[in-house]
Amino acid sequence: MSRVLTENRELCEIKCEPYRKMLSEAFLREKQVLASIERDPTGSAYKRLNLCDEMIGCATYYITINNLTVELVNTKDNDALNDARKMIYKALIYLEEIVTGTVDALQTDLEEKLASIGAAPLDKKFYLIRKLGLAISLLIDAFGDNTKWKWSFVEVQGRFATVAKNLLDLKQAAKDYFDPNSPDYDNSVLYIRLIRKLNEQSAQAYRDRYELSTHRIDDMRLAIQYLSASRRIAIALGETEDAEEIKKKAGVWRQKVEADQKAGRAN
Repeated sequence: MSRVLTENRELCEIKCEPYRKMLSEAFLREKQVLASIERDPTGSAYKRLNLCDEMIGCATYYITINNLTVELVNTKDNDALNDARKMIYKALIYLEEIVTGTVDALQTDLEEKLASIGAAPLDKKFYLIRKLGLAISLLIDAFGDNTKWKWSFVEVQGRFATVAKNLLDLKQAAKDYFDPNSPDYDNSVLYIRLIRKLNEQSAQAYRDRYELSTHRIDDMRLAIQYLSASRRIAIALGETEDAEEIKKKAGVWRQKVEADQKAGRAN
């Protein structure tokens, strides 16, 4: 058994080596790009889009290393998973540096930031967001249900929902959403459906974290902000009834947290 385990570990190292090499190459490219931004900030937003993509790739390499370790050695590589988690955070940060991490950002406040990546096609941005979402899902699955990071993933998914929404020119997308002749029709419909789902999920996840774990008012405030972001999307689409329902729901949640405060159940 010991001999088999040793052989498996050696095989695992051999199979993981190409991914470690790709990680080293990616980190070198990241360093070079950051140095170029430092020298000349022109086009830095586009460079950060590329860096986000690079970090998504790095996260998947680390996840693959963990998967190989599980397959061949029958144990998780927690170091690789934690490094993957860090790469996801870096990917999120690069996007936040472009379009901010403000949950309920006004479209007018995002116009100048979106203009900095105005030449980036919608399909490319949508593809990047889907890649990031997949990497986050793979990471959560790899950690499993009993991970100590369970509640911290609420923040990861919330920040993802925010940058996904902020990266979209909602004003233009809402027009394309109702225009089947637009070349961006399909991507606009799918993108808007995605960000609505993500914001609704984050609102509920932050409320769950408040109820089941932290009892922190900040979590409920964030839950309500995600509801507000969902309402903003509904308004952009002209869905007044849906917007009103979300407003009422947010009001109920505010009453809930106020009642908890009075009863001493909230921090």
